[in-house]
Amino acid sequence: MRIELRGVSKGRAERALPETSLTFETGRVTLAVAETEQRPTVLGLLASGRMRADTGEVLLDGRKDAAGIRRRVALVDALEVSEPAPAVTVAGVVAEELMFAGASPNPFAARRWLDDLGLGELAGTPIGNIEPAARIRILLELAALRKGVEGIVLTSPDRHGGEPQNWWRVATEFAERGYAVLAIAGRASQSVLSVEIDASLPADATEVVPAASEGEDETPPPTGETAPEQVSPDTGADAPTADDTVAADTDPAPGIGADAPDTEASAPTEDER
Repeated sequence: MRIELRGVSKGRAERALPETSLTFETGRVTLAVAETEQRPTVLGLLASGRMRADTGEVLLDGRKDAAGIRRRVALVDALEVSEPAPAVTVAGVVAEELMFAGASPNPFAARRWLDDLGLGELAGTPIGNIEPAARIRILLELAALRKGVEGIVLTSPDRHGGEPQNWWRVATEFAERGYAVLAIAGRASQSVLSVEIDASLPADATEVVPAASEGEDETPPPTGETAPEQVSPDTGADAPTADDTVAADTDPAPGIGADAPDTEASAPTEDER
């Protein structure tokens, strides 16, 4: 499976997301760099077929098929869209996702699932209080339970703190298991991960979103290296308006929407996930 975003943008004057192009595909993990609070979520919604772009197009294996993308791509941990409520226990998050996956959703089943993952001791802990790497592991494993999921869009894992290498290794593992993985993070994570990526993956295993705001200063790369281009904040733009903003959804499930309709700026509902 190959998902391609060609020149997509969102919002008036592209304030919500400047023009962006990227590709993620089966067996690879792609790092997309998007700054500001809103842009990672907007990019994640576009990449997972859950929001219409104002410009450009999103293709599944070379054709337009938003419904197919929604069925096959999980949107994981997107801020105010598919992130679990922080006060819900890990067992509660797991039980709800087991229900969506057609498995027994009771607390005992949730605990067994966590035990199998080696994280049973976290069952009673609010998910907002666990280590970032464990959180990402749990949410990605839950996403993989959904029937038909072949791709994962992981949104802003760096907002939870911790070392970027830890969540990056989890994302890499899922790519090695045959998923198409897109991780959307900030410029600081990209800087930290550049050494990790070069040391552990083939040179073509990672891409960075190749769009940048007009007028942004760019530091030339060291001799012999190519600087990855990034989605970066438009420092001269006004704050996004209500029309540009993604609506919140406080459902504690990881948010793997299957047949959610195309939306301008709204989150998938529980039935649509």
